[in-house]
Amino acid sequence: MTSTARTHENKPAPDDADDPIAAAAAPLDLLLADAALGPWRRFTPGMAGVRAVANAAAKPLSLAHHSTDLAAELGRILTGRSDLAPHPKDRRFADEQWSKNPLLKATLQVYLATGRTAKDLFDDIELGWRDRERLGFLLDNVIEASAPSNLPLVNPVTWRAAASTQGRSLLAGLKNLLGDMITAPRVPSMVDATAFSVGTDLAVSPGQVVLRTPVFELIQYAPTTPTVRRTPLLMVPPVINKYYIVDLAPGRSMVEYLVSQGQQVFVMSWRNPDARHRNWGFDTYGESIVEAIDAVTAITRSKQTHLMSMCSGGILAAMVAAHLAATGAAEKVATFNLGVTVLDQQDAGLPAAVLDKRVARAAISASARKGFLDGRSLAEIFAWLRPSDLIWSYWVNNYLQGKKPPAFDVLYWNADTTRMPAALHRDFVEMAVDNTTAHPGEGAMLGTPVDLGDVDVESYIVAGIGDHICRWQACYRSTQLLGGKNTFILSTAGHIASLVNPPTNPKSSFRTADHNPADAEQWLAEADTEKGSWWPHFADWLGVRSGGEKRAPRTLGNSKFEPLEAAPGTYVFDR
Repeated sequence: MTSTARTHENKPAPDDADDPIAAAAAPLDLLLADAALGPWRRFTPGMAGVRAVANAAAKPLSLAHHSTDLAAELGRILTGRSDLAPHPKDRRFADEQWSKNPLLKATLQVYLATGRTAKDLFDDIELGWRDRERLGFLLDNVIEASAPSNLPLVNPVTWRAAASTQGRSLLAGLKNLLGDMITAPRVPSMVDATAFSVGTDLAVSPGQVVLRTPVFELIQYAPTTPTVRRTPLLMVPPVINKYYIVDLAPGRSMVEYLVSQGQQVFVMSWRNPDARHRNWGFDTYGESIVEAIDAVTAITRSKQTHLMSMCSGGILAAMVAAHLAATGAAEKVATFNLGVTVLDQQDAGLPAAVLDKRVARAAISASARKGFLDGRSLAEIFAWLRPSDLIWSYWVNNYLQGKKPPAFDVLYWNADTTRMPAALHRDFVEMAVDNTTAHPGEGAMLGTPVDLGDVDVESYIVAGIGDHICRWQACYRSTQLLGGKNTFILSTAGHIASLVNPPTNPKSSFRTADHNPADAEQWLAEADTEKGSWWPHFADWLGVRSGGEKRAPRTLGNSKFEPLEAAPGTYVFDR
């Protein structure tokens, strides 16, 4: 346990408890289907829209009531008597002109009034949960898109930028727009592509590639302490994007931090596949994880390794751990650890409302024709899950003000996408639609039925309360699926920031509890809040489960796994 201050809170902090980002969390099946078919499918109301219109027409009194309220509010706006104002934390309208300029103020108030009325009307319509989830997503996006802050002739930041640059900002904005729309993902750039260089600014922890296969490279990191823990740690990154989310810039690298604590660390760097690798599926990746475990234990002369995996990599690693348990090789895994990973895809929110097996089949066919799922398409999907933060804020910055997006290492990594082989895409979608990992025996890895209950080693599971991709409650359900004792950590950050959580961040905090009841909300009510990053907590947790220490190795690899080249290796540069 760390020495951080400890308090008891029964409810999440106000700034994250009602986070709309968390409410937009989506499981793997929806994301992978949308990425193959395109995000615009989700913006089509279809028959749900027809039913909504018919049901609204059947309640004329409600329509009349809200129309009357809107008319009264518009009257107050026109006469300057309305007190409608945006939320104080709404950065779209932070410029003082939105409150001082009468015309802008009235425009903003009309927007707020109509948006409020639209939501009130929608709430009064009787709809099934599937239609409500789907149309609610559509309505929220329409309201976001119609904000006056998105209009170049209205937003005062556009005028100010144009005046200060003698109009050059307008030309720069147009150039930025055309550049973004030429190729996928056709969304505003979130980072300056020239701001970082892998191997120079990012992924710079010293190490060596000690194994290269057609599927992955295995990187062993150089120790920085005189002694190291006997049991090593193997990190399995997501199969979407590059591995260096665990080795960002110095001071923000999980690898760097864990090595500094005496942990022997290995990381798999997946190859960026193309159409030639269309047949790489679950078994290809599962076999690779087994191969990496064997290499790590051989190099460190340890009988077992800690296994830490993230997001989609966590699903694969969990299935491999179950396979090892079923084949009498469970002792190879000392502890099993997950970061922002959903093993139980069951979700009653938006995703379940807009995806069915017909759509899943169409998505699988789309990637099969191409041989892979383009990572840029998936990046576009992720962006539309948070349109206010990841679309419209950059719309204003890049196009209306003609600025370059800021340099941010996480967003650079996010834009450094990879492809997914068609077979792996198929396996993930089928697994997620049928939720096979949550049902013992329904999924398979390397010819073995998967039962996560057989994974009875201790687990350390991390989720983020603001995660827009893997809802924390869904991550929490892993505590009920895995067979061993587990520690659940709830970071107060989102999907990526929950992983990139260096101890130097003064805003970091996380929740944990002594036991994990079946109900996630009960866990939250009983959890304690600890200030600081969870990295030191995890390092301490690993330390007492690593079998003591030994002298740090002077060289990396061994006679069988000789160093091939310096980290970050070759595969990370594949485009």
